[in-house]
Amino acid sequence: MQASHVSTPIKSNVSTIFVAIELSQRSWLVTMHCPDKDKISHHKLEGGDHAGLRMLIDRMRERAARTLGAVPAVVSCYEAGYDGFWLHRLLMAAGITNHVFDPASIAVDQRARRVKTDRIDGEKMLRTLMAYLRGEPRVVRIVRVPTPEQEDARRASRERGRLTKEQTAHTTRIKALLRLLGMAVGNPRRHDWLTWLVKQRDWQGQAVPPQIMAEIKREHARLMLVREQLDALAQAPADLTPAAAQMAQRSELLLRLKSLGPAFATTLTNEVFYKDFRNRREVASYFGLTPSPWQSGGIDRDQGISKAGNPRARCAAIEMAWLWLRHQPDSKLTQEYRRRTLNASKRIKRVAIVALARKLIVALWRYLTTGLVPEGAMLKTAEV
Repeated sequence: MQASHVSTPIKSNVSTIFVAIELSQRSWLVTMHCPDKDKISHHKLEGGDHAGLRMLIDRMRERAARTLGAVPAVVSCYEAGYDGFWLHRLLMAAGITNHVFDPASIAVDQRARRVKTDRIDGEKMLRTLMAYLRGEPRVVRIVRVPTPEQEDARRASRERGRLTKEQTAHTTRIKALLRLLGMAVGNPRRHDWLTWLVKQRDWQGQAVPPQIMAEIKREHARLMLVREQLDALAQAPADLTPAAAQMAQRSELLLRLKSLGPAFATTLTNEVFYKDFRNRREVASYFGLTPSPWQSGGIDRDQGISKAGNPRARCAAIEMAWLWLRHQPDSKLTQEYRRRTLNASKRIKRVAIVALARKLIVALWRYLTTGLVPEGAMLKTAEV
C-alpha cells in the first residue's frame, strides 16, 4: 500500500473523516481528509481489497482520536458503476456512513482538453462529498441503493430481457442466411424446423449448401437453448421474500389496467416502482423523460429528454405509451394525445408520445401509491 500527501487546506467538520474511493478492477485509490491534519492524502489499494480499506480507515481514525481526544465519525463515497452496491453495504455494516454518487451528476472542467487522472477524480469526489454534507443544493445526485432482496428480485426480468434480444438476433440471422438463397424461411423457433428445412429447395431446385446449412444448424441450436432458458424462467417458482411479495402485489395492481401485460408490469415494478418517490418530478427524472433545455443569453432551445435514470424502464414506458393509445381509447391521456396530434406530422407524433409516456408513468405511480385509477382508464373484467 502506497500513500502520498498533498497540502490542500480544506475547511470541514472537525470531527469527521471524509473518504472518497475511486474504484477500478485493478486498483482502488482512496482519497482522505482527516480532521487532525489539514491535508488530503491518497492511498492506493489492490482492487477489491475491502479488508485493506477497513484497516486504513481504522488506522486513520485511531490517529485522529489520539490527536483530538475523541473518535471522529467517518463518511465515505464512491461512484455507482461496475462494482454495484456490495461495498456500500459493507461500509454501512461497519458503521461508516456511505453515499453512492451518480457519476454523471458530478461537475467537471469544460475545457476541450481537460486533465483527468484517478488522483484528480478522487479529490473532486472528496470535495463534492464535503459540499453535499454542508447542505449545498444540487451539488450531486445520490443513488438510492436497493436492498439485497429488491436487487435480487429483478434479476429474472433483466435476464428475460437479454434472452429475448438473443432470441431475436438468432432468428434474424437464420432468416438473413436463407434470404441469400431466396428460400422460404418458415418458423425457425420450432423444434422440428431443421427437418422442414432439409426438404426446401431454391429457385434452381437445389438444397441449402452444406456450409450455410452447418452455420444454420449451429445458429438454430443456440436459438433452441435460448428458448429453453426462457421457458425455464417462465416456469420458475415464485420468490416468497417480503420484498418480492411487495413487488408482486404492485405488479398485480398494474395488471388490472388494460394494455399492461405481465412483461410490462414486472419490468416497471422491478425496475422502478419498488422505490419510494417523493413527487412526480422524481418519477419522471428516474425514467429520463424530463426535458433538457439549453438557455444562454439569446439562445433558447430544447435538447430533448435527458435520457438519465433507468434505460430499461424508459424503453418500457415508451412502448407502453403506444399500447395505451390502442387499448385505452377513452382515457383522458389518450384523448389529449389525439387532440394535440390531429393532422400532425410523424415527427410531432413521436415527440408527443414521449410526453404521453411521462404523464402515463406519473399516473401509474399515483395509482400504485394512492389507488387513484388514471382518468377514463378501463380495468380488466377477467383475472389475468
